[in-house]
Amino acid sequence: MAERSETAAAPRPPRAAPHPSRNPLTRAIDSFWNPTPASLRLLALLGVIGNAGIVATGGAVRVTKSGLGCPEWPRCTGDSLVPTHNPSHSAANMAIEFGNRMLTFVVLALGVLVFVAALRLRPRRRDLVRLAFAQPMSVVAQAVVGGIVVLTKLHPAAVALHFLVSPALLVFCVALWERSREGDAAPEPVVRPLLRRLSALLACAAAAVLVAGTVVTGTGPHAGDDKARRWGFQIEDVTRVHSGLAWLTVGLTVLALIAAYRTGAPTAYRNRVLTLVGLELAQGALGYIQYFMGVPGPLVVLHMLGSVLVWIMALRILFATRDRGPMPAAEPAPSAPSPRTAPQPA
Repeated sequence: MAERSETAAAPRPPRAAPHPSRNPLTRAIDSFWNPTPASLRLLALLGVIGNAGIVATGGAVRVTKSGLGCPEWPRCTGDSLVPTHNPSHSAANMAIEFGNRMLTFVVLALGVLVFVAALRLRPRRRDLVRLAFAQPMSVVAQAVVGGIVVLTKLHPAAVALHFLVSPALLVFCVALWERSREGDAAPEPVVRPLLRRLSALLACAAAAVLVAGTVVTGTGPHAGDDKARRWGFQIEDVTRVHSGLAWLTVGLTVLALIAAYRTGAPTAYRNRVLTLVGLELAQGALGYIQYFMGVPGPLVVLHMLGSVLVWIMALRILFATRDRGPMPAAEPAPSAPSPRTAPQPA
């Protein structure tokens, strides 16, 4: 009589991690569809860059008087979504304004990709999903405010709000970029209470400089169109307020730097404060140069970009005041079940 026995399956070696594809398109799709912490950080950084860049292109719209290059919204002219011949606006102005609108869609696409990557990251981190979701929603809000700007014929209050939406959106972008490289433990302070308070005051002062800057721009010569309404303030008065707030920001930064070295703050915190000092000095020099040169357009655009870079670094300093531990370990890929050996006759 034949006996039947079951041979134990030999242990299988652990499955090697799949090698990343060499196909650039496949790798690009994997960056958000099969994201890693590194690819999510890269997408978050691209979101920061994109939202900073759209501030510069918006400044170019203003200094070239292209604010009404597309006089309708959401259409550009009449019944057309794209620029068509219009005797009231030059082709160059229409192209600049339309190009700025198209860049909004690029930033929106980045926001959607960031959100998809945060959703599909394993393990899923709810705070990253919330921060990522805020990005496309904020871009939509930015587009709506842009429509209000056009429909109000570049009213300075609407223009100021349109600009300030970008720094508000950058709060979410920078937060996602920073949070994607750290863990989910409860925040532990890594600097003295004095530095935490100084860092918070510094961020508030930087925000106040941005708001005052919109008033200066709304009073000065770069309205975006010759017929646009301006604020009735004296340019010298609003410029003094703006420069005073800027000097307050510099003073707080210097105090934070001194306190950081005297209290032995972490290197990351000190480096960020040092970077902010350099940005503020360059931004201040640029501001005075453009003022005494009669605010030439290219310098205005650089000054607007510099203001956003200062804001980003002020936010990053806040994140450097605490630690939230290491990132969660990635969930292992499910391995295929080991096949059982079929019974063999004796």
